[in-house]
Amino acid sequence: MKKFILWSLAFLITICAAFYQRMTGPTYPKRIKITVNNSVHELKLVRTLSLAEKSELRLDLSNSNITAKLFFKQYRSDGDYQSTMFIYRDDQKHPGFFAEVPQQPVAGKLQYYIEITDLNGTQTYLKDTPVVIRFKGDVPAFVLVPHILLMFIAMLFSTLAGLMAIIKYPAYKKYALWTLILFIAGGMVLGPMVQYFAFHDFWTGIPFGWDLTDNKTLIALIFWILAVVMNRKKDKPAYTILAAVILLLVFSIPHSLFGSEFNYSTGHVTQGIIINFF
Repeated sequence: MKKFILWSLAFLITICAAFYQRMTGPTYPKRIKITVNNSVHELKLVRTLSLAEKSELRLDLSNSNITAKLFFKQYRSDGDYQSTMFIYRDDQKHPGFFAEVPQQPVAGKLQYYIEITDLNGTQTYLKDTPVVIRFKGDVPAFVLVPHILLMFIAMLFSTLAGLMAIIKYPAYKKYALWTLILFIAGGMVLGPMVQYFAFHDFWTGIPFGWDLTDNKTLIALIFWILAVVMNRKKDKPAYTILAAVILLLVFSIPHSLFGSEFNYSTGHVTQGIIINFF
């Protein structure tokens, strides 16, 4: 019964952490509510585009009595905004208003805001806090899916080991070792592969850069190596508890918050931060 409770609690914590990371990440679509012809609509505005897909934005609106315009420019540039009209397309799967944007290099970014005119007049949205799109390469499923699964299971085992260590349940050392193995496979082997396919770099963390995703993975790895080593000959559950807490905090930091960014001045990929990710 005790083991079942620990597994259930670990699973619940892991699901909540993964959901939080997903929802708060700067690449997750930005949701806004707008009023069009006296009706409230929720829009999901894209914040990441793969180079393998069509470079366009979609507004999930079907009202024919409106026009919509997109304003965009390269991120962190002093240039003026360019504009283009949204065109309604009666797509069977995803009807709505579509606007094409110029495709950017890997890790290139555009910032944009929208303007909608209905029967009541014209409203501008997000001009002061424009949405940022980052362009990335396409990551093959045979790399991405195992990476996600291994990282999720590693997080699950980490949380389980931490909970077991709190009550000094003997199996905590076994799950700590499995956490380390899975974390190395998912974070340090498959993680750089995902980074390479997406942004053409295997590692942009310390000592080569300040990519937050890479660096937080490295920090968590160091703590889990320490936890496993310190528990080899003698029970020291405090190290496992600390490593589990560190990994939980790491999972709470959104992916790509301080990630790869194409510098239009130098033509090189560096690291940058997206401030308005909420």
